[in-house]
Amino acid sequence: MMIRGHKIRLYPNNKQATYFAKACGVARFAYNWALTEWNRRLEAGERTTEAELRKSLNVIKRAQYPWMFEVTKCSPQLAIKNDLSNAFKNYFKKRAGYPKYRRKGIHDSFSLSNDHFEVEGKKVWIPLLGWVRMAEELRFKGKLIEATVSKRADQWYISIQVEMPDANVTHTSESQAVGVDVGVRSLATLSDGTVIAGVKAGRRYERKLRRLNQELSRRRGARKGEEKSENFKKTKRKISRLYAKIADARSDETHKLTTMLTREYGLIGIEDLDVKGMMSDQSLARSVADMSFFEFRRQLGYKAEVTGSRVITADRWFASSKLCCICGNKNEELSMQMREWTCGQCGARHDRDVNAAINLRDYAIRSA
Repeated sequence: MMIRGHKIRLYPNNKQATYFAKACGVARFAYNWALTEWNRRLEAGERTTEAELRKSLNVIKRAQYPWMFEVTKCSPQLAIKNDLSNAFKNYFKKRAGYPKYRRKGIHDSFSLSNDHFEVEGKKVWIPLLGWVRMAEELRFKGKLIEATVSKRADQWYISIQVEMPDANVTHTSESQAVGVDVGVRSLATLSDGTVIAGVKAGRRYERKLRRLNQELSRRRGARKGEEKSENFKKTKRKISRLYAKIADARSDETHKLTTMLTREYGLIGIEDLDVKGMMSDQSLARSVADMSFFEFRRQLGYKAEVTGSRVITADRWFASSKLCCICGNKNEELSMQMREWTCGQCGARHDRDVNAAINLRDYAIRSA
């Protein structure tokens, strides 16, 4: 069995939007309360678990936090069980830093267990609220596992997880192999010579974003802590919408590319890029973010499991660009600025990115 998620936009009325905001606030409070309690017990030399923290909150919330009962009980419970628990798991596995306190307006969300929501056509039922309109029907059929309601800019979304049978689609022909070279000039170059330029949404809206940030700076209060004006809040919403638009454009391009690759090719060769290191380079960071390298890898991985494709990742030190795909000679003099080069051994003329993609395809075939 596999779990798939479908994120759908919601169209709540004013009452429903207020409920969502309250539920997000309760989830944020529970998360921060549990983190404080965890730290207190840790300093006292006590060991605790997320289950014990949830139990402790249940004991005191009716007397101390009665407003929690205005929303679904899943909101505080799953904030501790899922969010805080996963934050500590990532910390202990050295995938992230020590969990930080949540702030209002940043990644606002709350979760629902499978027995606390229903989906029917283009609407979803939520406890203490009723039916809320969705932009589209749930595209997956199977057992509902969990749902997360979140806010981005001034729009609400629900992400529904569905348990489905494993896909039976398989690819067996080596002729279905492809190499994919991702870069900052173009999103991807395939071994057959196809070039996907990428939307480069960040650069497209760079001027507009700069102008809005300047407008926000002018409308900011003169003294620290001063009440923000309505014009300030209005500009803040415009910036949030623009960032959401940029993220949507990047996500759409990446989804289309990864879906095409996993559906049409049974063997996909890619390189193991040091995305974190590239993001630390100021001259590359903006272009790397615009191309969404990490998201490309993530989507390619889970979609390949669905279609039966295999993704082969070349070692980070594999010189895909410097190796001649005809004779295997290595061009040690190749620099980042050279987009075309001629092999000194066989005389073959290469486009840098296409040559790299062919080498990645051949690497995948050898490793399969």
